[in-house]
Amino acid sequence: MGNAAFDKDPYSLIITGGGGQGNVMASRVLGSMFVTKGFFVTVGETFGASQRGGSVMSHIRISERSSWSPQIPAFGADIIAALEPVEALRVLAQYGNPRCTLICNTHPVYPVNVIKGEDAYPSLGDVKRHVKSLIPHATFIDATEEARSLGNPILANMIILGALCGMGILPVGRGNFQEAITERFQNDQVTLNMKAFDAGIALLKK
Repeated sequence: MGNAAFDKDPYSLIITGGGGQGNVMASRVLGSMFVTKGFFVTVGETFGASQRGGSVMSHIRISERSSWSPQIPAFGADIIAALEPVEALRVLAQYGNPRCTLICNTHPVYPVNVIKGEDAYPSLGDVKRHVKSLIPHATFIDATEEARSLGNPILANMIILGALCGMGILPVGRGNFQEAITERFQNDQVTLNMKAFDAGIALLKK
């Protein structure tokens, strides 16, 4: 973990999910991890409906040479980290490509129109089939269930970061995560977030 090198510059990552899932914090932490390694990093967010559950997407661009616009071009993502399965599909359709890698939380966040019975929500099996028709490299974990076992479902965002770093495709790792988390949280929260990060790595092995 943490020994990989990028094969292109800039390298483009997207973190996506529903409002209230901690996407923005995850993008800030991941960006800081790369800054501690000496990379140039730009981060930009787009927000959907203002109510809780609306789409949130963070673009992260990383370079060894210079700063880039945070806007990733269509079909230009190298990695997509999704905190919600339907959001994974939505972002893949716009930014995915055959070399893109996906790490995805399997726990759904139902939008208001689904809760009201106005729209249907696809099964996880359908989501996986659609994802695999778009890209060959996709990993699914139940980050929310693991986060609940740690006492707070919001920790799914850090579990996803742990799983992402545990895949061995990024030149950052646990030490960089701990440094970034320590800048943002008090001691007890640092410990909890480190447990979440480690849980993400462990989920990859199940």
